[in-house]
Amino acid sequence: MKNHIVFLIIFFGIGISCSRDFESINQNPNASESIDPQFLLSNVISVLADENTYNQGFRLASYLAQFSASVEFERIDRYELGSNATYWNLLYHLLADIESMQTVEASNEAYEAVGDILKSYIYSQLTDLWGDVPYTEALKVGVGITTPQYDRQEDIYLDDENGLLAILNRAASTLSSTTARIQGDVMYGNDLDQWIRLANALQVRYYLRISNKIDDFSVLEDLANSAPLMRGNGDNAVVPYLGAAPNQFPLSQAGLGIYQEHRMTRTVDSILHSWDDPRMAILYKPTAASISAKNPQYKGLLNGQNRETIAANQIDLNDISLFGSIYRDVADGVDGQIMLYSELQFALAEAVERGLIDGDVEEYYVNGITAHFEYLGADIPEDYFTRENIALNGEQHLDKILTQKWLSLISNGHEAWFNVRRTGIPHLKPGPDNLNGGRYPARYLYPESEQAVNQANYQAAIQRMGPDNINTKVWWMTE
Repeated sequence: MKNHIVFLIIFFGIGISCSRDFESINQNPNASESIDPQFLLSNVISVLADENTYNQGFRLASYLAQFSASVEFERIDRYELGSNATYWNLLYHLLADIESMQTVEASNEAYEAVGDILKSYIYSQLTDLWGDVPYTEALKVGVGITTPQYDRQEDIYLDDENGLLAILNRAASTLSSTTARIQGDVMYGNDLDQWIRLANALQVRYYLRISNKIDDFSVLEDLANSAPLMRGNGDNAVVPYLGAAPNQFPLSQAGLGIYQEHRMTRTVDSILHSWDDPRMAILYKPTAASISAKNPQYKGLLNGQNRETIAANQIDLNDISLFGSIYRDVADGVDGQIMLYSELQFALAEAVERGLIDGDVEEYYVNGITAHFEYLGADIPEDYFTRENIALNGEQHLDKILTQKWLSLISNGHEAWFNVRRTGIPHLKPGPDNLNGGRYPARYLYPESEQAVNQANYQAAIQRMGPDNINTKVWWMTE
């Protein structure tokens, strides 16, 4: 892992709705109208990686993907999702920062292309979490659009000129030929070649995301066979946390109650024990009770139970595992993540297994597992790839690939949830006290502010998609 210094520029106005006041989001009355693009770039990358891994990942999505089980307070484990409006507002705020970075006097085509890669990532977060969202008319208050229309998710991904895939392809092409340079890149140290590889890897991610809705995979084939892609963990899109203030992993500084609320799940327990996988000892801790008994063991908790059920079942929480030391005891034990090389390899393995592209499925699969072990600093057992539940031995190839991919996404925001929603692998069952009628949720609610200030466009979106509830499927989930 690279040891970059993370620059966090304090910013305000995160609670501002995307449908108003965009013109003033980036204006500081006490500062110059112009800011060097490197500082905006540093801020956007740092905030995105931190938010994705901690608030959106550990605090929220770890319950949805069943990496965490709640013992009392986190009702998201019981599928009370709400709107996640703070993240919606933050993402649109960061999009405004990127527009500023791309248009200030000191900008250049390299900043513009890197900005487009970051925009594509942000808009994918927005549309995959909510569905149809403001896109082509977002951030247009300067030309009088204060209530932007919601674009269809299909168009957000696939529009020939302005879709996310087209923009990523164009950005990679620009960076491959430009002589311009950037500064302030706390993720890749201003290495444009690595940004090209990320842009192409994100295209692979998104082609798999929408793979049930398209028939032409020629571009995906070209990406796999001839485009510059991530070559290993050295190309991971991560921002390391630091061992000292002010940029440690937030959980290492949080109250003990937050840490103790997140427990190893029965899902993780079952899967990792079936693999006899040494990554368990890194991602989780032996139970306190088993340590006291001098017989360390890992035990998971069934997701979706309220505290009354836990008490009625006489579950001893001292005999349920907590998350590992890298999350709590070591301030720089994890990275802020956007994408790992292992995810790319599992995506390519899936594409080959499903016949979307040609290639060696086992090579991609082994590469993905190996990369994730190496990323965590774990040793792979000599017989690992010959074990019945691991080997691609003619049975359940896709289940094995996608379950390994799921584990590798444990610290990567909502990405594991997106993959479970798309594939149903691993099969995650709602807990006994879930608040969603026994259904696995498909999205967040739209922010209440949108219903208040952008009512007509909000209504048009839900008329297309379906009711504004957590079970309405987004486009790439529909049959």
